[in-house]
Amino acid sequence: MIKVTIYRKQFKHITAFELSGHAESGPHGHDLVCAAVSAVAFGMTNAIINLAEIEPIIDQSDNGGYLKVELPESLTKSQLEKASLLLEGMLISLQTIARDYGQYISISEK
Repeated sequence: MIKVTIYRKQFKHITAFELSGHAESGPHGHDLVCAAVSAVAFGMTNAIINLAEIEPIIDQSDNGGYLKVELPESLTKSQLEKASLLLEGMLISLQTIARDYGQYISISEK
């Protein structure tokens, strides 16, 4: 199961997210839930870098199964607003995946 943890701090904005585990909804290389979650998370991370011009703190395992992306603390108001919108969009996408494939993904907030 993929466990998604969403971290909120400043004014309830999402400031980080963490993914751990494997969906195991299909054979390696054909796991559609894992592919969907990865595409959403990595696409959002690239969007934060390119659209919000933020270099997030990224921690990931070499063999997959773990990703943590955290916003740096020193952001402009504009950067925080852009990143917040992107992260909320990511959360909605992950919740949509969880709605249909809840046996493979869980989402919690801290």
